Amino acid sequence: MNAFTKINGHPSEEIDLDAVLAKASPDVRTILKKALAGGELTQAEGVVLFETEGADYSAVLKTADAVRQQRCGNEGSFIITRNINFTNVCYMGCSFCNFSVAKDDATAEFISFDEIADRAQEAWDRGATEVCVQGGLHPDIDKDFYRNVLISIKNRVPEMHIHAFSPFEIWYGARKARMSPEDFLRDLKAHGLGSMPGTAAEILAPEVRKILTKDKLKTDEWVRIIKAAHTVGVPTTATIMYGHVDGPADWAYHLDLLRTIQKETGGFTEFVPLGFIHYETPLYKANPESVRTGPTRAEHFKMHAIARLMLQGHIDNIQASWVKMGPETAAQMLRAGANDLGGTLMNESISTAAGGQHGQEVMPEDMVNNIHRAGLHALQRNTLYKTVEDFGPAVTAQPQLADPALLIAAGG
Repeated sequence: MNAFTKINGHPSEEIDLDAVLAKASPDVRTILKKALAGGELTQAEGVVLFETEGADYSAVLKTADAVRQQRCGNEGSFIITRNINFTNVCYMGCSFCNFSVAKDDATAEFISFDEIADRAQEAWDRGATEVCVQGGLHPDIDKDFYRNVLISIKNRVPEMHIHAFSPFEIWYGARKARMSPEDFLRDLKAHGLGSMPGTAAEILAPEVRKILTKDKLKTDEWVRIIKAAHTVGVPTTATIMYGHVDGPADWAYHLDLLRTIQKETGGFTEFVPLGFIHYETPLYKANPESVRTGPTRAEHFKMHAIARLMLQGHIDNIQASWVKMGPETAAQMLRAGANDLGGTLMNESISTAAGGQHGQEVMPEDMVNNIHRAGLHALQRNTLYKTVEDFGPAVTAQPQLADPALLIAAGG
């Protein structure tokens, strides 16, 4: 009997992988067996998997769970971190974002270096090993601003890992400093930058990106900044934002491009799918007939599962965002390709501003419990996926989450 022992309140054994594959269509079965053997899936094969339904869809999730076990064992992880969004002022006004405001808006914030350091200190005192620092492109940011953020944190909390500044912020800061991205990043690394979030990726398929971002960082510019970070020894995450004006071909293109970069640089630590939250965004409000209201539940599962299959052997940490999906669904992703639940956060402003409904913090004990409910061994990790604390395997007596592959048959 597997850890997933309840469906709609009734006990049930987990479906055997071979049995699931036997019910899949021949074309899908061939692709999934290729993935199980460690083969590299093409973009076209990725599109086929993104378009699966019914038994084929169930087989995708089940195969992703098996490949997750091959690549990561039976461990699920999380990190204790705090988000520090130092300003909500941004001149870009991206259509999918409701976080940014004008400089003279009554709700405008631009917190001081001392306040940034205070928040980092508070996070350290609560057990955080990382602060994630990002903000809008405020017009008053000067050439030394990003360096001074790092200095203020390191002077107060020398051992804190600083995971900071999106590729767009690096592009902005390098222009302000009149430096190449490589030289700008070398300077930041010398002053305490430990790693970079790979946000501002949105969808890297150029035609869709134009609709979302207009004058924001183009695909080749995002790739340029990411490669610059990897070149100077600053690892980054990789992300995708999906469920708006995009589709399977765009998702497969995005994953393939990330894999290509990783083959060249090896600098990505993890892949983080981020579902579009539509409620308060200008993109949706201006185009309610043509813009989707975020991913479906099935698309959430497919994104994590197919990322596992397409990125295996290259980016082996797949994170499920509880901020976007809620803790329960994120935990189910641990048996559909993901191996990590991300951070406790303490503060999260960007998704909340867009209408996110899952709060701004999950406590460490909740992370451990959700990993155990997925039947996995729970680990607290640091930014670079080194173990900080081992919480052991699941306790079999506690209620377990249902196998996602079985939930499909039950209408989940």
